[in-house]
Order: sequence, then C-alpha cells, then structure tokens
Amino acid sequence: MTAYDPRVTPARPDLAAAALRGKVEAARYVEGRTMRCAEPVVDLRKAPDLSLGIETQALFGEDLVVFEEEEGWAWAQCARDGYVGYVAAASLAPPGPAPTHRVCVGRTHVYPAASIKTAPLTALTYDARLAVSGQDGVWAKTAQGFVFAAHLAPLDARAPDAVAAAEMFLGAPYLWGGRSSQGLDCSGLVQTALRAAGIEAPRDSDMLLAVGAPLPLDAELAHLQRGDLVFWKGHVGIMRDAQTLLHANAHHMLVASEPLAEARARIASNSFGEMIAARRPDYVSPDP
Repeated sequence: MTAYDPRVTPARPDLAAAALRGKVEAARYVEGRTMRCAEPVVDLRKAPDLSLGIETQALFGEDLVVFEEEEGWAWAQCARDGYVGYVAAASLAPPGPAPTHRVCVGRTHVYPAASIKTAPLTALTYDARLAVSGQDGVWAKTAQGFVFAAHLAPLDARAPDAVAAAEMFLGAPYLWGGRSSQGLDCSGLVQTALRAAGIEAPRDSDMLLAVGAPLPLDAELAHLQRGDLVFWKGHVGIMRDAQTLLHANAHHMLVASEPLAEARARIASNSFGEMIAARRPDYVSPDP
C-alpha cells in the first residue's frame, strides 16, 4: 500500500473514506457526507480531546466532509485544503444555499437588522463565506443577518495583491493552528494571503514548499520581491518588499513586519536554523 500523508488522508485503522478502498487498509470504508461550518471559527484537532492543541481551523461557511460522528465529535476533512481531524459536531450544519460571497476585511459584524444601532449577533473573520440573498441599502441580506456590503466580495473575486491581504492581519495574535483574525500561525497567514490572490494553497509550511517556483538562496537575497515566500524548517513568511518580512511568529506572538536580515539572524540562532528555501508563487493578475 502507498504511504499517504495522514494530515490530508481520511484514513484510520478502523475507518477510511470509501474513495480510499484498495489504497489504504481499514476495517471499513464509508462515504462521507458534506456539512458546513456554522460557527465563526471552529478548531480542528488530531483526536477528540479538548486538551490537545489546534491543528487548523474551519471558518464560517466552509464545507467539511464528515465520515463519523460520535460522542459530540465529527471526524471530518476540510473540503478546501483536505486537512483531516476532529471538530465539535454541534459546530456543523447541513449545507444551505451555496455561498456567494466571502468576508474581505479582517473582521465584520452580522446584525439582526439593517442598522448599526442594533446589537451584533456575531462577528465573522476574513474569508468566512456567506450566501447573499438581497440588498437593503448598504447592507447585504443573508440567512444569518445583515452584513455591511462593502465588507464582502464575490467568491470568485481575487485580491490585487496577496501581501495586502496578509497586511490586514498585522498585529493579530499568533495562534498555533489559527487562520482567523482572532489568531494565526505562520502557514495560516500565508495560506490566507495566497487564497486571496486566487491560489488554493495547502495548509502547513512544508506543504507550501510545493507552491510556485524555487529561487536561489544566497547571503544577500537581493532578488527577492513583494509576494515571495521564504522558508525555514517549520516556518514560512511572505515578503513585503525585497528587505521586509511579514510573518506570524512566536517571537513577537503577533503577525509582525521586520527586516528579513534581522529575522534571519535571530531565527538561525534561536529556533529554526538557517533558511531552507525561497519560492515565487505564480500570481495571476485579477481581471480588470
């Protein structure tokens, strides 16, 4: 049998996705059912245990394929990036109307009426997905409530600049496994930025090494430009310009911007060692 990455393979010794029959060994195989994230942010863990750390997160309106539900936990695979793990079953709901828009600002409120004077029902983070059913002045109407329409973009709209999307999170707290305005890790920030620019990127830093074309590594890295990705073992950031790195990191415990030379020296001496790669994603300009 071929070895598969367990992070993105819905297979356990006792249970696997039906599509993996003949590819992985399992006691039984099941067809998954599609469910939708019904909470603003939902944590995904390696096992059904709240004491474990977060592996990644699902955002409101994203689909997950559920293969098992037991004792309040759903074992599921995120539809967009394939990540597999356990989420609270109560945080999922059957899919309703297909999302038409996504949140395109760091965070926005959902109101019960088309008025800023009402108390918000909830808040949604960047890239949360909603089905817009109508318009009331400056407000978009959804099944969840009213959202300021300028805070939404059509699902197929691409940001003109991946780095600008990442820059919206400057100062957001670092959170291992996070990918929302409440907290992000290094690869969550980069994945979010690339998705904004139309690149459906994988979740973890080692997976992101497959994105784009390799760039040479040298002492100066003078060839780097805005939007390039730089990697250490277990860490990734995105360049704001030829000298400035933007990354979610545990040194600042924030999404921070700093000179690449300073970050490179500190990281080499304190944590992840020397830089291992630089890559240039294949950004496609949005339609005029």
